[in-house]
Amino acid sequence: MQNKVTTIPEVIKEHCYTGMTVLLPGFVNVGVAESLIDGLLETDITDLNIISNNTSVQGRGIGKLVHANRIKHITCSHIGNNPETCEKVVNGEINVTFCPQGSICEKVRAGGAGIGGILTPTGVHTPMQEGKQLLEYDTVTRQFKFVEPDTPQTGKRYILERPLKGDVAFIHAWKADKMGNVVYRRTSRNFNEVFATAAEYVIVEAEEIVEIGELDPDEIMTPGFIVDAVVQGRPMTE
Repeated sequence: MQNKVTTIPEVIKEHCYTGMTVLLPGFVNVGVAESLIDGLLETDITDLNIISNNTSVQGRGIGKLVHANRIKHITCSHIGNNPETCEKVVNGEINVTFCPQGSICEKVRAGGAGIGGILTPTGVHTPMQEGKQLLEYDTVTRQFKFVEPDTPQTGKRYILERPLKGDVAFIHAWKADKMGNVVYRRTSRNFNEVFATAAEYVIVEAEEIVEIGELDPDEIMTPGFIVDAVVQGRPMTE
């Protein structure tokens, strides 16, 4: 059985690089891999493409990457919790692509599952549909057809959203064994479980690392075959 435990400096040196796309799950700052983010900030890696629900708050988590000018582009559902992000977006220092919270989760899930995309009614008849393909379901023929936005609507419409994947995922766990089996705690589970499936290289920072076999198989939420590396994190501050 493979021992995947390493150190934060080592794993960042070997698998992180300027311009990479990073999956950073978490809700505001719950379930965010803060130790890995701090480790990244100790390097000169920059021009990051971030996929996350939000940009946390000033001085915490992703907010530190914002403050340090390490982010080139972010795909997220909102930035309002962090006024510094708002300022940098307005000033053109960070490019942002907004995506509804449920849609971003499903797009990442599709990326992890190898699905070509998802159909969602969320965002139809709003700016969210601009530049995307629209489909309409014909209840008579029971078929989907591609339509243009300005054509008369005769059935329910959906946006075709493309999958999202990352080069690296920073995952926060409550416990992980040395083989990479993971348990999340309460709401810190949020996006971590889904985001862990959709990166080429998955790094888990765990509050507690245990021996292989110590975790009850029934409580494992992310199996070790998905995880590439495990590092020691710190307890999450509620």
